[in-house]
This record gives sequence, structure tokens and C-alpha cells, in this order.
Amino acid sequence: MSAAPLQPSFDDLGTSLSEVTFCVVDLETTGTSEGSQITEIGAVKVCGGRVEGEFQTLVCPTGSIPASVQVLTGITDVMVRSAPSLNAVLPSWSEFSRSTALVAHNARFDIGFLQRAYAQHDYPWDDPAVVDTLALARSVLARGEVRNYKLSTLSRLFHTTTTPSHRALADARATVDVLHGLIDRVGNLGVTTLEDLLEMTHRVPQARRRRRVWAKDLPERSGVYWFCLDKPAPAHPEVLYVGKSVNIRRRVSQYFTASETRRRMDEMVRIATGVKARECSTQLEAGVRELRLIDAHQPRYNRRSRRQGSVWWVTLTHEAHPRLAVVQRAHRDSQPPWGPFTSRQAATRAAIILAEAFGLRQCSGAMSRHPDGCPLAEMGRCSAPCLDPHIDYSTIVGFARLAMTDDVRDLTDRLAQRIARLSAAERFEEAAEFTEDAQEVLRATRRRSRLVSLASCPEIVAARRDGASWEIHVIRHGRLAGAGRCRLGTDPMPVIDAVCATAETVSASPAGLPACTIEEAELVASWFEEPGVRLVDVIGEWSWPAHCWMDTNDLAARVAALHHPGHNESDEADSQDRQARPQLAQV
Repeated sequence: MSAAPLQPSFDDLGTSLSEVTFCVVDLETTGTSEGSQITEIGAVKVCGGRVEGEFQTLVCPTGSIPASVQVLTGITDVMVRSAPSLNAVLPSWSEFSRSTALVAHNARFDIGFLQRAYAQHDYPWDDPAVVDTLALARSVLARGEVRNYKLSTLSRLFHTTTTPSHRALADARATVDVLHGLIDRVGNLGVTTLEDLLEMTHRVPQARRRRRVWAKDLPERSGVYWFCLDKPAPAHPEVLYVGKSVNIRRRVSQYFTASETRRRMDEMVRIATGVKARECSTQLEAGVRELRLIDAHQPRYNRRSRRQGSVWWVTLTHEAHPRLAVVQRAHRDSQPPWGPFTSRQAATRAAIILAEAFGLRQCSGAMSRHPDGCPLAEMGRCSAPCLDPHIDYSTIVGFARLAMTDDVRDLTDRLAQRIARLSAAERFEEAAEFTEDAQEVLRATRRRSRLVSLASCPEIVAARRDGASWEIHVIRHGRLAGAGRCRLGTDPMPVIDAVCATAETVSASPAGLPACTIEEAELVASWFEEPGVRLVDVIGEWSWPAHCWMDTNDLAARVAALHHPGHNESDEADSQDRQARPQLAQV
């Protein structure tokens, strides 16, 4: 199936050097300080190695030229006396240099004078690209190849046709040859655009810069890439780092430039022996493949997503009087657990809050035979089935299970009541901390519903417009099974049929969870929630419980309503549902 490009070609992302018009400029001045003035402007305009024009003029300064400068440049007060003023020169100079990339040797000096002249005479500075041949030479030439980086020294190295003489036009002509010589040097480093050339002016270790050629043959499309180390054997290289990008070639090339400042990445690039890549039809496919590669290879330089299997859940135990347990794996014969949570500590804290909200027992092992029950019962945080054998503990468990799976309204009320009590007792810091915990508890039910709804659906086919094409995805039991792309204006069904036919066969998970890592399933779920996603086909039922989530504002509104009973907007809006819903007395 044909796929539309996700991005313009690599050349479209920058201006090819063969198409750039360079304006190589040199100035002579009355001195080096900011208060000095321009006495001569010389420039050569070149494109594709051909000279397209030259510009030269003396400029009359407002003061005299120091004797030392007259000796150095040969420009005297007599020579500039009849020359035009800078204000008269700027219009013709601006016209000559318009729409070009400026080049200068020690550009900070020459371009700095031009910028100050523009500002002084109220001319707009268009902020053109500036190539500094001094910085470029320092970056490109090997150490010891030249004594210094003066224009005269580089002129001898590159055998320029014009010898620098401290006159503007002659120095500009020499700088043109130096520029071309430096461009020839960087051609084998994959420098093909103006943007590449500008990047070369930054200080980057040569060992890292030489590896820029690794990006040369990589695709210019969306996909994943990974840096490899061919040890212990080239047949089984170690994967050092995995990444994804909408343009693999552009992204990988950035690892070899000054824009990559992470010490960890610099070390990774130095020990790597190559880069490999795989094109993907969509950005979602690229994201999923990145997660799978990281999970499979555990690259030492990746920090994120290396512990995709390390998630924690909360489940009800199979006992006469069930309690909440924190687990890493769900039982095959149980319903999907509650969560997931990113750490055991977070899962334990959520389990305690849920247990205390409904009065679930928290003691482990056999129930206490103490005549007063456990300490939690004494504090009113446990329904104490050990003390009252006639208590309807199964109903309490049922309400807790409902909050974990389908309906958090009753749980929200109970959490709001506890926050209100803490606030009324002026325990504001504790109330704020508990509010954050309560919001995490409510989010857990939403996360569970989001994941279980995807996992229970044998197949979902969906599409989303992306530029001039449609992204097409096949999701089976929460796992990305296939991806494709078709152009707008064409019949999408043949592509959809082909993607479905070649999609991975996926079996349902015994515990009712997605048939992939939780991180992958949540990435897929996030794509479904993006604007513009259209369902093409659904096999099975894809739905969420209506009340599996309460917005943060809902919790705040219920707390406020407890402080101001006359303004209980949340209860009024939900009155019919609450009448139909049985309530448990607050434990």
C-alpha cells in the first residue's frame, strides 16, 4: 500500500548549499571599538560557486582616521573626504545584500558594525543568516594544520586567487575562496544545507561530528531508530538507545551537533558503532515500537519506559471477609484489579484510603479475637466484622467493589466528608495532602475503566486525518495490531482491508487486562482521545461505565457543599441518581 509522506523531504527542511546566495562582506574601520566608524565596504555575492556581483565603496567618517589605521589599510583622510556618507551608502548596500546569507571572517566584528550602522540610521535589520568563516575554520580544520586562523593564513592554506591586503574588496574575495575551501572539507560530513553549515560553526568534538554520516542514508519519515554497539558480536549487537521521530534522518543528525548537550548522550554516541532505523506508517506506531524495543532490549542509555512491567494493582482477597491486597499480577480467575499504580507505595496508600472510606478490614491473617477489636475499629475506620458477626460485610465489600470498577459517586461523597472534617478541625495541611491522595484514588478507577474497556474489545478499527492522509489503526484487546496510511481523496477501504488482513493476531488476556504493557495500552488510549479520530469498525462492545470518573472540580464542589449545605449544587444535579442508589452509613 502506498503511504503519503509525513514530512517534507530533508532538503525541504533546509536550503541546499548549491542554492544559497552568499554575500561575503568585509569592512575597514577607523578602529576596533564600538565607537569606531566604517571607512570601506567590500562584498562579493556568490551562488553555486559563481560570482554574481561585487560591491565596493569608501565611506566618509565624521572624524579623522588614526595614523596607525591609515598605515595598516592604506586608506587616508584624503581618500575618504569626497566619499559618500554611511547614510548615503546604506540604501545601495541593503539592496545588494537583500535575501542573502552574510559571510564574514570574524563575523562578530563586521556584522556588529553593520548592525550598529543600521540602528543608528533607523534601517530595519532583517536578521539574515550569518556564516563566520573564522568559527567554521576552527571547527573544521584539524589541530596543527595551521598556526592560526587569520585570513592571511587560511588564504595560503586554500591557495586563494586574491591575497588579503586589509582592503575590503580584496579581503572579501579572499574570504570567498576560504569559504569554498571549507565547504569542500565538510562535504564528506553530510553537510548539504545552509542550516548544516551554520551548525558546523559550533564547537563539537571531531570524533562525534564525523559520525554525522550515519544519518545520511536513514529515512526521512516517521519511525524508530536505535544506536548499536557491535559487541560482543556484530550478529547480536547491544542496543544502547532507542528513540522515535517524525523525521528519523533529521533527528539522528542532531546527535552529532552542538544542539545535543546531554553528557549521557555524548557518551552513548562515542561508544556506539552504528545506527539502525525502521520506518512506521504513523506516529502512534512509532511510539508503540519504541516502547516494545525498550522493553525487549532494556537499553542502558534509555531512562524512560525501562520498567514497563513494574506496575502495582489493588485487588480484593478471596476470603470469607475480603480485604484489599497490593499485587503486581492479577489472578487469572479474578476480575480485572484496581489501578494501575506506578509504585507499591502509591498502591498501598490508595488501598488504605479506600478501605477506611468503606470500613473494609485491614488486618492480615485471622481476625482478631480482642474484645474491643483492632485499633482501626476503635478509631472508627473499620466495620469490625470480628466484633459483630451479624454485620452485612458483603454489602460493604460490594460498595467498595463498585467504587473500584464502575461508580465512584459514593466514594467521592465519603472522601469529601473526610476532607470537610479535616478542614473544620483546621487541619488544613492534612486536608490538602488528603485531597491529593483522594484525587489519585478517583483517577485509579478511571484508569482501570479506560484500560479494561480497550482490553475487552476484540477489535477496533479507527482512522484520523493527519495532513494530506489518513492514519489507520487496528487495535485488538488494547494492543496495536496494525497500522497504515492512505491519501485523502482516495478510497480508504482497500487500505483498511489490507491493514486488517495483515494485522497481528492477538488473544485476550486471562485477567481481563490489555494484551500488552500498560504503557502501550495507555498510549493507544490517548490516541483515541485525540480530536478527529473516527471509528471505522468495532467488534464487541467498547464502553465505559457512566460514573467511573469524577472531575477534580466535582470533589471540590462536594466539599464546599458540606461547608455550605444551602448551596449543594452537586447533590441537586445528581438527586435522582442518588435516590436510586443505596447508601451505607459512614463508618
